[in-house]
This record gives sequence, structure tokens and C-alpha cells, in this order.
Amino acid sequence: MTSRIPNAVDAEKSVLGAIFLDQQTAPNIFDEIRETDFYLNQHILIFQAMKDLFKERKSIDYTSVKSVLEHKSQLETVGGLLYLLELSEYTVSIDHLETYIEIVKDFSLKRDVIKVTQELATQGLTTDVNSAEYLDKVEQAILSLSQRRKVGQFTQLSEIVKSVSEKLHFLQNNKGEVTGLTTGYKTLDKFINGLQPEELIILAARPAVGKSALAMNIALNAAAKNKGGKAGVAIFSLEMSNDQLVSRMISNISNIENSKLRTGYLTATEWRNFEIFTERLNTYNIYFDDSSSSNINDIRAKCRRLAQEGKLDFIVIDYLQLISVDSNKSTNRQEAVSRISRELKQMAKELKVPILALSQLSRDVEKSDDKKPTLAHLRESGSIEQDADIVIFIHREDYYNQGAEGENSGQTEILVRKNRQGRIGDIKFIFTPQYSRFQEQSNLEEPSN
Repeated sequence: MTSRIPNAVDAEKSVLGAIFLDQQTAPNIFDEIRETDFYLNQHILIFQAMKDLFKERKSIDYTSVKSVLEHKSQLETVGGLLYLLELSEYTVSIDHLETYIEIVKDFSLKRDVIKVTQELATQGLTTDVNSAEYLDKVEQAILSLSQRRKVGQFTQLSEIVKSVSEKLHFLQNNKGEVTGLTTGYKTLDKFINGLQPEELIILAARPAVGKSALAMNIALNAAAKNKGGKAGVAIFSLEMSNDQLVSRMISNISNIENSKLRTGYLTATEWRNFEIFTERLNTYNIYFDDSSSSNINDIRAKCRRLAQEGKLDFIVIDYLQLISVDSNKSTNRQEAVSRISRELKQMAKELKVPILALSQLSRDVEKSDDKKPTLAHLRESGSIEQDADIVIFIHREDYYNQGAEGENSGQTEILVRKNRQGRIGDIKFIFTPQYSRFQEQSNLEEPSN
């Protein structure tokens, strides 16, 4: 039986070809893969040339890579210009790039395991070392290899104390100020202290109550009112199209009714407003994805790419129950939703950004006397409550009193029912559906000194 050193040359070619095909993939690939992860030396040299160009903020194409390799006298070593042309045409799609990256990393780790174990075996056979020292070397080598896997590591207490101390000093120097991203709503910010990194926030309501509109308002405010209007917001809409969402945003800030944007019957003044406010929208860093078939892995991969480019500060997902899952891994819908909520929380921690995920409420809320939602009404999964740092409900009397006097009052309550780091309570809002606009009506009493 012949043995062969583990390698995946085709996957390596696909990774290098992906960079030639789409330079936007470069940050993610450089973050995931090291030069030594490649098996072929020529691929190592090409990869290093690409990284050199990336660090110098230069375009990465076969001409620029050729120039770098020529400067280093490495062009003939890698196979010349013909090999670069072959790589640039090798990958026809980046759809499976994450798979190619994982294959390259997996085979690299296997090779390193073989190399380390062979070296350990040689040391045990040829050197005069006692068993305790030898075992210690083995443990150190295996630990070093295991840390290359995607697993968390312990953090020393002193590092955590330092982090807590820095946060405390920051809070002391910024008393009364929101420390997270502002939602654009003063009272809501005081309840939750803004949108904090690593937090999973659940916004839940019955259908047609306005949860998508409120999420859109918060997303728009987050983009416009943080980091000098340059905060990066990713919106995943699994129910509404990108056009519908942006139309709502335009209506919200321009005072043009949604219905007019659907029909195109605008006055001259409204057309001027449309032009003015769409120009303003164009300055915001908001990224939309309305792929109705998105699963949690797709969402995570897209957010990682934005984060690696420094373009991600906040994520909105509309809505949780529509995220598709691998049916082979879940026996029923409740288990699937539980897994999604856990992975959303893990994603918030990994990317260190707040995630606002919308959720449906069960019909049971309509059976209660006051029709106000509680945590027990979260649909399909108790784990949503468990995984969330904050749970917010929307309650509108108008929704249950259609046809009654005052049905168009717009009176709305935002119910903060879970908050790990802040207060619980109700906040009064006015909802104007024709403009998809939520306006805060109540103010907190300032604490006495």
C-alpha cells in the first residue's frame, strides 16, 4: 500500500483563482489562510505576491502578480505567465469559496499533524529523554495543533478584569451618554443603553403590527446617527424585497406616502423631495440582502466579509422564522428555530456587533384579556427567550380594534420584557403607517442626584 502526502491542489487553485476572479474575496481569504497552508511551493509564492499587492492597496490581477514575481525573480519558479493565466481562468464562480478554503486548511492541518507526530516519534526513538519531559513535549505539540481548529480558548482573569475596568472608566467619563450605537430613540436608548456589541436583540410582534417598519427605522437611524453617518448596517430581508424596504426608507425621511411611491403619482414638490432624500440615502453604508433562501451559514459568511472590510456595525434580520435550515439536522421546526437563535447569538459574539432579529408571536397572545405579548408568546421556541439579551414587543390597540373609534390613533407601546443589562418597561410611540414611521412619545424621568 502506497502512502501519499495529503494535499488538495485543485482547491488551492480554486482559492487563488477566486482572488483573480473577484478581488473582494481577498480580505476573507487572507484572514483565513496562511502561505504555509498551500502544498505546492509555486502556490505559496503566488499567494505571497497577492498579499504584498493587497498590503500596498494595489489591484490584484495576473499582470500585477506577474510584475511582483518578476521583481522577486520567482516568475519562472511558479510556472511563468502561462500558469498565472491558467489560475486566473480556473475559477468560474466564488459560490463555493468557503468550501475551498476549508479544504485547503483541512489538508494543511493533516500535513502538520503527520509532520509533528513523525518528529515526536523520531525524538522518542533517537534521543535520551525521560518520559515526563517527552510527554510534556507531546502535549505542547498537540495543543499547538488543536488551537488551529475553530474552537474558543480560555481567557485569563487578569485580561477580563482589565476589560471590565476600561469599560467602567469609560462609563464614568460618559455619564448619561449611550455607550452603544444609538437607535435614534432617546428613551429606548436609555432602557437598553444603545445597541451593544455581541448582543442578540429580539423584536417580536403579530403580523402587520409594524415590526418590519420599526426595524427599518432603527436600521436607518443606526446608519445615519452613528460614526458620523458612516456606520455599516447589514439588512437581511427574507420576506420583503430590497425595493420595498428602500421605498419605505424613502417614505420615512421624505414625507412621501408609501402608496404614492407604489403608484408614481407624485407632485412636483414630492419629486423634489424624492431627489433630495434619495441623495442622502446614497451616503449611508447600508447593505441589503433579500435572498429568500438564505440560511444561517450564508448570512454568517456575508457578514464576515463585511466585518473583515470594516463595514459592519449592526445586523438586522427580518425575520428569524424564515431563515432556512438543513432539514437533516433538525427533526422539527421548534428544534430548527432553537438552533437558529443559538447560532445568531454566537454570530453576534464572533463578529462583536449587535444583531436585531425579528420574530413572530404565537396566536395565543390574542387570547389574553389585554392582548399584550409576554415572553411565553414567542413563537415555536423557548430558546429564543433564553438566547436573547433583549426582548422587545410591539403592542397596538388599533390592531385589535379595527373599525372602532380612534382606530387610526397610531398609539403604540414598545414593551421591553427582557434586558440582561438594563431596565424593563413600556415606552409610548406613535406609528404612522403611511410613512412607515415610528416616533417616540414618552421621556424617562431623569434620576435625581
